Amino acid sequence: LSPIFYNTLQGVLNFQRGFQPQDTDIILASFPKSGTTWLKALTVALLERLKNRSSNDHHLLLSDNPHGIVPFFEIDMYNESLSPDLVNFSSFPRLFSTHMPLHAMHETLKESPCKIVYIKICSGLCLNRFAAELSIIYGPFWEHLLSYWRESLENPNHVLFMRYEEMKAKPRDQIKRLADFLDCPFTKEEEEKGSVDEILNFCSGAEGMHNYRGQLPLIFWLRHCFCSLRNLSSLEVNKTQKTNNVDHKNYFRKGEVGDWKNYLTPEMESKIDMVIQEKLQGSGLKF
Repeated sequence: LSPIFYNTLQGVLNFQRGFQPQDTDIILASFPKSGTTWLKALTVALLERLKNRSSNDHHLLLSDNPHGIVPFFEIDMYNESLSPDLVNFSSFPRLFSTHMPLHAMHETLKESPCKIVYIKICSGLCLNRFAAELSIIYGPFWEHLLSYWRESLENPNHVLFMRYEEMKAKPRDQIKRLADFLDCPFTKEEEEKGSVDEILNFCSGAEGMHNYRGQLPLIFWLRHCFCSLRNLSSLEVNKTQKTNNVDHKNYFRKGEVGDWKNYLTPEMESKIDMVIQEKLQGSGLKF
């Protein structure tokens, strides 16, 4: 394993023993390399829009990477301590993330009504060295996603199961679905003004984002800049800074649905499809 993940298993154990959930907590869950960065950015943007900041306020996504804003339980917070400092989580709702399968959190969260959002991606995009290393800790990805899929069917108010492919194909519908689940739905007025589309659409190039930064109201950044992965990666904070000694730029990939076909032979694709169909048989979950 890479050095950064040596303490991840200890982080899982510390989380299970030490985390005290609150009713309003939001947990963003995913298998590694499954659209985590985009989900974090969208969720932060949705919640930030409720704060009614003045035009002089600095938006979180301009000063930090989504992974710095929404830390991982087992990698960032509990990897060294049973009782990490939660001073930065004094406001509500608290926003966390994890790569743990749901059954690893079951005992800790079983009495909590907190919200869990899980993002699933097609198997091919998880086929990389980073994800392969973490699968040693988190288990096979089909077991991982099935833990959340089944709970989303049994308790849809507790777990929202989202598909990366659907988010790419129908982003407007999916961000409204996410907002509804998080109890921050778009108002009729917001929809009439086009706020949903404005969060998703990109209306200013990367150069414009830096040239006009600080001169336009916060709503401009929320509406036009943040939720395109291309533009997130163009922000200075994501080109030059690090989180846990990992360059922010390494969190951004093409994120194209079906791009794995450029790396797998037809034979490999067929074998993976057969394994997935076998593992998911009877679950009702389709790829």
